[in-house]
Amino acid sequence: MKIVLTRPNYYTHLITPPLGIGYLSSYLRQQGIETRIVDGLNLGLSADELVRQCADADVVGISCLSDYYLETVQLAQALKAAGKTVVIGGPHATALPVETLAETHADFAVIGEGEVSLCELVRCLEKKGATDGLEGVLARDGSTFVRRKLIEDLDLLPFPDWRQMDPRTYRKAPHGGLIKRFPVAPITSTRGCPYACKFCASPTLWNRQIRFRSPQNVVNEIEMLVRDFGVREIHFEDDNLTLKASHAEAICKLLIERRLDICWAAPNGIRVDAVTPELLGLMKQSGCYYLAFGIESGNQAILDGVGKKTSLSAIEAAVRLAHDAGILTQGFFIFGLPGETEATVEETVQFAKRIPLDRAQFLLLDVLPGSELWDELRGQFEPNWALRSYQEVKWTPPTISREALAAAPSRAFRRFFLRPRQILGLLRYVRLSQLRFILQRVADFRVFRWRRSG
Repeated sequence: MKIVLTRPNYYTHLITPPLGIGYLSSYLRQQGIETRIVDGLNLGLSADELVRQCADADVVGISCLSDYYLETVQLAQALKAAGKTVVIGGPHATALPVETLAETHADFAVIGEGEVSLCELVRCLEKKGATDGLEGVLARDGSTFVRRKLIEDLDLLPFPDWRQMDPRTYRKAPHGGLIKRFPVAPITSTRGCPYACKFCASPTLWNRQIRFRSPQNVVNEIEMLVRDFGVREIHFEDDNLTLKASHAEAICKLLIERRLDICWAAPNGIRVDAVTPELLGLMKQSGCYYLAFGIESGNQAILDGVGKKTSLSAIEAAVRLAHDAGILTQGFFIFGLPGETEATVEETVQFAKRIPLDRAQFLLLDVLPGSELWDELRGQFEPNWALRSYQEVKWTPPTISREALAAAPSRAFRRFFLRPRQILGLLRYVRLSQLRFILQRVADFRVFRWRRSG
């Protein structure tokens, strides 16, 4: 049985190898199942072109985020019209499996961690056996499923299928935007997060559990990427790289010991809790040059209200420590969390400018399926998958006008970046080969003008 794993083309600033698909492919291949990855995003393929690419496939698996749900619906329906068995996985299908199957016309949804579940589903399909009762799988004509237990030992998983996701073939639109070196490859050293921030879907995806790959396994993958694919920069995409300091320290020490010619960053954001001068010193020595922090707001009451479990003073201290260690810092901020007012927007901008951040990203709240806010705000907004994630207003708190909320990110970007230190810092990393993506970001975030959103 031939399996194609894909994601649709959609409008985004980030075009990076899809790690989830890569892990699925390598695991299925390890079990003797033939797979082919067709990354519609990197290749810029339309739904019809993707269907043609899947002509010889028996089963097509589509990875789906809410950000490109409409594109997934279009692709899945086109594949069904071509007679394919279609399986949907990823965060959106995990949070809304019944709705996803009904709207995409897909045959199956894989819920949660997909490697073992998808493998067992393919085996059943090969034997034309019943799929009822498969853990982590919901059929279109079903209404119930059993969640599969998470994989305990992540070292048992093979590395992602890098042969089919060669980092050298990806366009220069990495996570973080302006970076130091190419080719760049994303990796994860952990899965999951024990926290329960209300705006995040991770608790639904990972059951508030975190599991760690061994540091040796992580650095072995990095060494392979450098040796076999010429990778010169690594991006850790963990939800919680620094949660256990000993884990991050061991990775850094191995990178230093093996003298790999790389630099690295954590553009997905780290928490501030475990940041110490000692850890930052090891990070810097091992090649780290850029860390992002999930700050969200400059108002403590808002942070408390969404379960962030941190303080503004702790955030400021961690950012200053990283800055003092010579590491570039970026802050992620979300406008539109419960309790947001024009005054709290101003507090956030002032906080971002006061602490030594080199970069900042100001986004609008996206009420994600699977997040606690999705349940809390039920009935207060109508999901509109056509609105662009984090860039258009999905829900407006009663404490601020829609117009003021929609205008907040572009005004914040201007006030933060149109300062000499920030401009000079960005210019250090500008490459002509990235100019198209830079201009796209400037336009999308309306840095130089504002138009009504949504």
